[in-house]
Parts: sequence; structure tokens; C-alpha cells
Amino acid sequence: MTTVACIQMASGPQVGANLLEAERLMMLAVEKGARLVVLPENFALMGKTEEDKLAIREAEGDGPIQEFLAQQARRHGIWLVGGTVPLHAESENKIRAACLLYNDQGQQVARYDKIHLFDVSVVGSDDRYTESETIEGGDQAVVVDTPFGRLGLAVCYDLRFPELFRTMVDQGVEIVALPSAFTAITGRAHWEILVRARAIENLSYVLAAAQGGYHINGRETYGHSMIVDPWGQVMNELATGSGLVCAELDLQRLRNVRRTFPCLDHRNIVCRV
Repeated sequence: MTTVACIQMASGPQVGANLLEAERLMMLAVEKGARLVVLPENFALMGKTEEDKLAIREAEGDGPIQEFLAQQARRHGIWLVGGTVPLHAESENKIRAACLLYNDQGQQVARYDKIHLFDVSVVGSDDRYTESETIEGGDQAVVVDTPFGRLGLAVCYDLRFPELFRTMVDQGVEIVALPSAFTAITGRAHWEILVRARAIENLSYVLAAAQGGYHINGRETYGHSMIVDPWGQVMNELATGSGLVCAELDLQRLRNVRRTFPCLDHRNIVCRV
């Protein structure tokens, strides 16, 4: 079995302060035996405006945020899912919200660019979000081999699109890392339901690391970082504030569940079109 950890933060507009908090929480995760750690979406910056992230965007493989992630993975000997990092996009006025995976040597071994962008008016409030104004969406699902199993990467709003996770299943996914920053309103309504649903329907572990608290830009994020097993049971959860949740993943149990309850093999061919 493998101990994993999801980090929860309430990031602000100062990158240095956010990285110090992320480092503190990762050290706690390592002390608890975590070998795979997941940071939340926007862990390095929750700016006062959406445009603030343009000022800190980095070229892939070069920049202080990526160097921080590589150093932490190497220093602690952990595999690290680096939440999202703002990387250069084709458009000069946008970034790619890149979820980067580092191995225990500090090498970047995978990159997933957030596909589904949060362009919505939140029901029951005056809140409106238009991520597509500053983010350029990706177009590729990512699943990679790790010492802990086949790991898939997704980010926040992706959670609402089950077809992405079915694509991961076709690529052999066993564990999904889900850095997120759900709003308080949408989180209360849908977060746990969706996280557990993605675990259940894909018979996979879901490691959902969230922003959780009040931010200087006036936004409130829902938190409730959780680790969910392939049967949809919440193994550990943190409601709000900075902290972490840990749990042990048992791939043999996952494979036994898939063998004895083979719903993934029962998908009708029509559903695959």
C-alpha cells in the first residue's frame, strides 16, 4: 500500500508566501509517510485579478515555480502533482493552466493542460467567471505510469465532464489526481457528489486537492479536499483552511473490485462511440 496526501490551501496574491505555505504542508505530508502528494489548483497564486497570473507565467521547464516543485520532489523523495502552474500559451494574452507531475528525482514526467475552462454564471449569486479570457485550453487527456499505479491528471471544472475520465479509463487509469479551486456555492451543491461519482463510475481512486477558504480577491473556495476509494467511500476529508488529508491506496483492492464487479467491461459498444 502507498500513503498519499492532498494539500489544501487558501492561496493569496504573493507567490513567495504561497510557496512557503505549500512547503510547510508538504513537509507535514512527508512526516506522515506520503509518497505521492497533490497540490491544489492555483497553489502559487490566487491574484487580485485574473490577469495577475499573466505576470508570473513561465516557459515549460524554466521558472521559479517549476524549480520549487522540482526541488521539493527531489528533496523529499516524493512524486508531486504540482497543482496548476501558469505556463506560456500561444496567445500572448493567455496562459496554459498546466498540471505538472514530478518524480522523486525532481524530474518533470508529465504535463496536463486544463481542458475545460470555467466560463459560467453561478446560479444563486452574481458571480461570473470567464477563464477563457486568460487561459488557453488543452486538448489531450494524460495518464502515466508511476510506482503507485496508472495516474491520470484532471483539474477542477474537468470534474463535470465524465467523458474525460472515460478516456482515462481507456488508457488504464487507476488513480486520478484532481487539483481544484471550486467556488463555495458550486462546492456545496456538487463537489462531493461529483468526486465520488467519478470514483464510482471509473472504479478508481480520486485524490481531490482543493483551495479552501477566503481569498484577498473576495473569492471564497469550498475546500473539502478528499481522498475517495474506488467504491466511492470518502477515506479522508478536510473541510476548510490550510492543511492536508492522507490515506493509503491499495491497488490490489482496486483490481479485485474491478475483477469482481466488472462494470467497466460491460460498457455497451454504443457508449464508446
